[in-house]
Amino acid sequence: MGNRLAQASWTTFDWAFQPFFTLVTTFIFAPYFASAVAPDAVSGQALWGYTQTVAGVAIALLAPVLGAVADAAGPRKPWIAVLALCTVAGCGVLWAAVPGLDGGGLLLVLGAVTLATIGAEFAIVFNNAMLPSLVPAHRIGVLSAIGWGVGYVGGLVSLGLVLGLFVLPEVPAFGLDKAAHEAERMVGPLSAVWLAVFILPMFLFVPDQASQGLSRGKAVRQGLSQLGATLRGLPRHRNVLRYLIAHMIYGDALLAIFAFGGIYASATFGWDLLTLGIFGILLNVLAMAGSFLGGVLEARAGSKVTITVSLVMLILGTVGILSIGAEHIFFVFEVTPPAPDRGLFDSPAEQAFILCTLVLGLPFGPAQASSRSLMAKLAPPHLMTEFFGLYALSGKATAFLAPFMIGVVTDLTDDRRLGIAVVLPFLLVGLWLLSGVKEDRRY
Repeated sequence: MGNRLAQASWTTFDWAFQPFFTLVTTFIFAPYFASAVAPDAVSGQALWGYTQTVAGVAIALLAPVLGAVADAAGPRKPWIAVLALCTVAGCGVLWAAVPGLDGGGLLLVLGAVTLATIGAEFAIVFNNAMLPSLVPAHRIGVLSAIGWGVGYVGGLVSLGLVLGLFVLPEVPAFGLDKAAHEAERMVGPLSAVWLAVFILPMFLFVPDQASQGLSRGKAVRQGLSQLGATLRGLPRHRNVLRYLIAHMIYGDALLAIFAFGGIYASATFGWDLLTLGIFGILLNVLAMAGSFLGGVLEARAGSKVTITVSLVMLILGTVGILSIGAEHIFFVFEVTPPAPDRGLFDSPAEQAFILCTLVLGLPFGPAQASSRSLMAKLAPPHLMTEFFGLYALSGKATAFLAPFMIGVVTDLTDDRRLGIAVVLPFLLVGLWLLSGVKEDRRY
């Protein structure tokens, strides 16, 4: 087991990577790409969906293979180092995403986002695999929740830096030109530097697995053999298998909501960078508050109830935001559209959207933290590490599906709302499968 310094350093991984997800894939760069870099908002949402699809397919195909090889070979840190470099490199290229790109320039930016996403998601798989060796099984959920909380704080701090340095000042830091959207483009290099600096404690203070002394070829063969044996044994653990499938499906929806929420809000109301940044801060604060409330609920009612309540809130919140447009709320009520010189969240539609965001944002933290806790409760104690590997796989195996369907539906219907509505069946099916899971380790 790791000491307190090792456990605290493990949580800095989430702090290091979170600005990439907060600034690049959710609140700042993704909406900027869809509204200013892509030809129009609809094609921008579709292109972003296809980018996440390519990354998701690569993750689904390679994550179990790389994870099995790493388990057989031993050390995880070398893998994390290479993958972090991929994310750093991809983020650095985003500075080139000037408005109105086309042809090779547009493909370069999309490729950079894909590379950075693959690096980050693979690195998370290897980082999660280190968790069972740092704390006893009964404390895995606690350290997991702390990691999520530290990540949300990192997202908040990075958003605050962007607003304080590049948006609020009349003359942005480093002499950036607001008219050329250099503030939006700078979040890529900022995320790269942040990651390179703050991932160091994990490398310095978290113990790694010892090398097994295997050649690369033998590590591949042994790792794949063990992966095959674990997968073949899953039917004997029907309760855990049902949970893994449920997590795979509702996890896709969680990722898609977070990835496309900023794009949808920006295109619906024409929010500028300052408004998007404040919206991101609000959503992260809600997620942190939800994590605390979810911890209280989990202590009293259990992990399954906490996830169930979270999924119901996510369904209601998603329906709510889909019912709102610039000139109507809750599908049927017409309202005055936002004025060009309006104040922050000043129109009735924006206020209704923020209200629905409250319902949508609170359950994010509990859904993620309690999902890892439930895995720790369900997995056979003597197979904890293997099943946490399968848990990581279930979170990535179909991660491409929801973004792909969002891209396709948006393309076919030319309607951003219908594209985002794709997440609802994922949430409903995941909730139904979860209802049949028993929390008392009936394998």
